[in-house]
Amino acid sequence: MKGEVVLVTGGSRGIGAAAARRFAAEGARVAVLSRRLADAEAVAAEVGGLAVAADVADEVAVGRAVDAVEAALGPVGVLVNNAGVVARHPVEGHPVDVWDRVLAVNLRGAFLVARAVLPGMLAAGRGRILNVSSISGRLGTAELSAYCASKWGLIGFTKALAAEVKGRGVVVTALCPGSVDTAMLRATDLGFAPDMTPADVAEALLMLARAPAAIAGAAVDLFG
Repeated sequence: MKGEVVLVTGGSRGIGAAAARRFAAEGARVAVLSRRLADAEAVAAEVGGLAVAADVADEVAVGRAVDAVEAALGPVGVLVNNAGVVARHPVEGHPVDVWDRVLAVNLRGAFLVARAVLPGMLAAGRGRILNVSSISGRLGTAELSAYCASKWGLIGFTKALAAEVKGRGVVVTALCPGSVDTAMLRATDLGFAPDMTPADVAEALLMLARAPAAIAGAAVDLFG
């Protein structure tokens, strides 16, 4: 990873912050993207990286953020598509705007950032896109319909994009963690203890970034 440009979305806390630290420890030049610039700056300062602010669901903001990263560090070699939100509602009373926001961040956001970094990866003939899905992309959970739909969709997007860029040097995979000790999980109050730490997930992401190209399109389970 020495000298590799790694962009981590949702990089200011939880899995994203752990991934930023882990890739930086391997010598990567890390860009930390978050909606909150101050939070991104705190993690970037810790890892000697670059902070950029954007809402991943905003097409224009994503384009500007990726342009800023590439101007400062060079083309992105590894994208960790980690930004995500969760909302707990029964379907019969699920607010439509909340449903739309979960899908916008978790699925549209991953698409927008992947689309923005792809030209640089394809021009270089190499790149890795790591989409952080979830165990909720494998099964259904009551009152997490929007979250499950977004994470199942992210696996489908991963497989479609992997097929699209096959043979062009870009490898696309997904990681499906089980319960992880993050502020987002604690706020969701699912009633059980997490099985893993963010550092565990970061280690698996590093493994995927180093895995052979034959892994393209895989959705790797990490259930603790």
